Amino acid sequence: MERKSQPSIIRIARENGEETRAEPLNLGVRVRELRKAKNWTLEQAAKHAGLARSTLSKIENGQMSPTYEALKKLAEGLQISVPQLFTPPLREQVNGRMDITKSGEGNSHATTTYEHELLAVSLVKKQMLPYRARVRARSPEEFDGWVRHDGEEFLYVLTGGVRLYTEFYEPVDMRRGDSAYYDASMGHNVISTSPEDAMILWVTSLN
Repeated sequence: MERKSQPSIIRIARENGEETRAEPLNLGVRVRELRKAKNWTLEQAAKHAGLARSTLSKIENGQMSPTYEALKKLAEGLQISVPQLFTPPLREQVNGRMDITKSGEGNSHATTTYEHELLAVSLVKKQMLPYRARVRARSPEEFDGWVRHDGEEFLYVLTGGVRLYTEFYEPVDMRRGDSAYYDASMGHNVISTSPEDAMILWVTSLN
């Protein structure tokens, strides 16, 4: 009997709005953000950079493409390097994000091989996807080929025993407390080796 492909928990999460894609950097917006971060007016920033106010205004509003000399002056005036003008800010220093998921209150998605429980579901645009999984499979033949997806993945065995199959390595038997970190674009599958279904924690990067 032909097996139907199982829905990927990564795809499910991304369809629910987890996946983010970097937007092209707008130099004018970036310059304005840097200026406002210093609480400078256009006049003050232009003076620090040695540029005309009208020139800086046109750069911020995308009305002109500055020369390299103008970029150098602008960077020096803002006390940063030229590459930082084209580098998006890493993050807010403190954004206070937090989410608590009580036991059994995650978002459940069951397949024939795993029963996933997505954690921290109220947070959007996460950089990581954490989820618990009950491993139902007892044989790699129960999978419709390798599981693959973008990013890197961390696996931690919570209860029971599992065998981790990967495309380029020999199978590894793991018990409670064991962990693995691997490239998730490499084919991988996990089965239970204990009488009971094993429980594992998976954390997958979403970049």
